[in-house]
Amino acid sequence: MIKKLLIANRGEIACRIIRTAREMGVATVAVYSDADARALHVRQADEAVHIGPSPAAESYLVGDKIIAAAKQTGAEAIHPGYGFLSENADFAQAVQDAGLIWIGPNPDSIRAMGLKDSAKELMQKAGVPVTPGYLGDDQSVERLKKEADAIGYPVLIKAVAGGGGKGMRKVDAAENFAADLESCQRESKASFGNDYVLLEKWITSPRHIEVQVFGDSHGNVVHLFERDCSLQRRHQKVIEEAPAPGMDEATREAICAAAVRAAKATQYEGAGTIEFIADASEGLRADRIFFMEMNTRLQVEHPVTEEITGIDLVEWQLRVASGEAIPLKQDQIQINGHAIEARLYAEDPAKGFLPSTGRLEELVLDQTVARIETGVMAGDTVSPFYDPMIAKIVIFQPTRRQAINALKLTLDESIVFPVKTNKGFLFECLDHPEFAAGKLDTGMIEREGEALLPKTQPSQKAADAAGWRLRTDQFDWDAPTHSLMDRTLYGFRLNTRPQTTVNLWSSEAYYSAQTESIGNLASSGTRGCTVLVTERGQDWHFTPRPDRGTGSASAADGAILSPMPGKVIAVYVAAGDNVTAGQRLIVLEAMKMEHALTAPFDGTVAELNACEGGQVQVEAVLAIIEPITDI
Repeated sequence: MIKKLLIANRGEIACRIIRTAREMGVATVAVYSDADARALHVRQADEAVHIGPSPAAESYLVGDKIIAAAKQTGAEAIHPGYGFLSENADFAQAVQDAGLIWIGPNPDSIRAMGLKDSAKELMQKAGVPVTPGYLGDDQSVERLKKEADAIGYPVLIKAVAGGGGKGMRKVDAAENFAADLESCQRESKASFGNDYVLLEKWITSPRHIEVQVFGDSHGNVVHLFERDCSLQRRHQKVIEEAPAPGMDEATREAICAAAVRAAKATQYEGAGTIEFIADASEGLRADRIFFMEMNTRLQVEHPVTEEITGIDLVEWQLRVASGEAIPLKQDQIQINGHAIEARLYAEDPAKGFLPSTGRLEELVLDQTVARIETGVMAGDTVSPFYDPMIAKIVIFQPTRRQAINALKLTLDESIVFPVKTNKGFLFECLDHPEFAAGKLDTGMIEREGEALLPKTQPSQKAADAAGWRLRTDQFDWDAPTHSLMDRTLYGFRLNTRPQTTVNLWSSEAYYSAQTESIGNLASSGTRGCTVLVTERGQDWHFTPRPDRGTGSASAADGAILSPMPGKVIAVYVAAGDNVTAGQRLIVLEAMKMEHALTAPFDGTVAELNACEGGQVQVEAVLAIIEPITDI
């Protein structure tokens, strides 16, 4: 068995691996960039090695630095987690060439499945059904456009080296193809160093079903049943669950058998996931489920599989990499209950889900019934350099309905401040009748649109909960320093009825809050006399007076502001150009995603302060649009 393990990753997955390694008596080595010097995974590991500046391209993606750190500390093996170098066959080979153990499939398996076009060809030979599309080497715009026209719209453009929802574009009409292709290729080139794409027929009622597989060096391959990852936004998974709702035994047997054939076709070792797209227009049927791709690593959503099978997949990874056989036979692996996972992100749904960075002054994640996978604690900072995930909230219950209710309750009992999160959005998704009934597909979030967005104003019930918290925390809001006071005297007034209300400010409005009734919403007091209240997953903060405004410009004034620190990767206009409302002006890259900035109204570009390749700070004025007026 491995005695010392280096984890070539960060955040919650690094902490997750450390936990199992510690239980197995395996010492751990963390690596970290400048931004992660005080990160939780660094604090939890037995040792830590600095590997470079904050940008991933200069630290976590530099394989030579990671291998050097392993040799420096005497680590025998490297676990890549997911993302970064986890599916980089050259890095896996370099690890092995350095005499180290690679916790993952052999490099040839990664290469075989790493490119979506060659992977689909291999699956066809193995008898695994694939989605109709184009896999050709001719990558000219003309040929790709011709093939897309022949397939029929809508069509999906996918980077052959892509993953994690990056390098994917749905094209609804022929006239949009060239622009979407350019954007997809650019994102793929930046993220994976490869701008080749394939085309697939867009399935109208798609379900994303994936099967967890595991192989060893003794020729054994087993599956650990399926997960449903259909609830997605911009091809990024939002909520995952196992088993898949509506999956009958015959279909489950067929899809899991196909996944095992796929793994055997590559002589697979370690943990992997076979992803399928299902046409669910008539329910889940074996003859309408097609291979999409294989992820040759541990998945973000692996905890739901662990919960329904009782198997620690990281432990299996370490044992198999050490030369052991898979611990269980296929007939010993059973489904028990239902598990569901929600990805809690630092992002603002009210602003188009733009990432939200900053210090986590308050972070309370309720663990009454939940398994919390996180890489941060209260006081840590959400950095603009990496994926903005705060935590994965995992629930296991006997039934799907119980799991959904428990997850909603957990979201309502958790508080994050002042960083914005998608917590309220997650609650609304879980509470939607179609999701509750299991009638979900990958287009549900886009189709429902604003119906899934949390409210922008707190309710009176939330304000009253804040008022009650005020009383129990004994804040004297009227004192210059908001000092504590005797609660028995709260609201006391001579010769008149006691005061039972207090004016509180939240979300650009005043609320007259009651202080007598006990609120049943989660709340807490924080520094600066802010009361936090959670309602339907959404966090509200109440203060005695308005926060001071910044006085900065806004889109209403025609100022195009940078919503976050980032890099300008495209500028589509020049000073003096006429633009129309909604026209794309500038594209920023931040937190591994592209963000398009558009014109707020018809007008003229009066000022342009952005250039391709330039770095910008949050709220920097990138352009000013002056409205066109009739003279």
